[in-house]
Amino acid sequence: MRFYMKLRLKEDKHKGRLITFCGLDGCGKTTVIRMLASSFEIHGLNYVLTKQPTDNIRRSEIFRTYMDSPDHTRFDYRALSLSAAADRIQHTNKYILPLLTKGTNVISDRYFYSCLANLKARGYIDDKWIYEIGGYIQKPDISFFLDIDVEMAIKRVRSRESERNSYIDIGLQYRLREQYLKIAKEVGGIVISSANSAEECFEQVLCHIEKIIKIPIAKEFLQNV
Repeated sequence: MRFYMKLRLKEDKHKGRLITFCGLDGCGKTTVIRMLASSFEIHGLNYVLTKQPTDNIRRSEIFRTYMDSPDHTRFDYRALSLSAAADRIQHTNKYILPLLTKGTNVISDRYFYSCLANLKARGYIDDKWIYEIGGYIQKPDISFFLDIDVEMAIKRVRSRESERNSYIDIGLQYRLREQYLKIAKEVGGIVISSANSAEECFEQVLCHIEKIIKIPIAKEFLQNV
C-alpha cells in the first residue's frame, strides 16, 4: 500500500524574498526570469539570479548521462536524485539563505520541487527520504509553475540551435508535467500557462509578485520587453 506524506519545507522569515520557477524545458522560464530581472533593475530592487541544481551536479557524469543519453544502465537514478538533493540543501542554506537574510531577493531557475517531480515521474513514488530532506529546504515566498503542452515545449527546445538534435525522453515529459501540476496544487504554487506570449505570461507573474514586493507595473515597460 502506498503512503502519503505532505511536503513541508522550512518557513523561516527573511528580509529578502525567494521567488522560484519550475516547469518543463521549453516552458519559457528563462525568458520570464530575464524579464523579471529587468523589471527589478528598473525599480532599483536588489536581486540575485541563481539556478538549481548547481553546476557541481550539472557537470557530473551521472547527470549528463541522464540528460543527454537514452542509455541509463550504468547509473541508478535514485543516486542522481540524492546527489541533486544534497546539492540543493548546500545551495539553499549556504548561498540563498545568507542573501535572503541580508534583504536580497533571490530568483531561482528551478528549485527543490523539480527534484521531487523528476523522482516521481521516473517511478520512485514511495521514496520517503525526499520528503524528509524537504525539512531542510527553505520554502519560497512565491513559487511559479509555468505550464505548457509537451508538444509545444519540445518544439521550443528543438528550435534552439544547440539542442536541435538533443535527446528528449518524450514519455518522461508527459509524466513530469503531471507531477508539476500535482506539486503546485499541494504546495500552493501558482500555475501560469506559458502557451501565450512571453509578455502575457510575464504580466501575470508580475501581478502576483507585486503582492509580496511592491513593484509599480509600468505599462511602458511591458510594451518594450
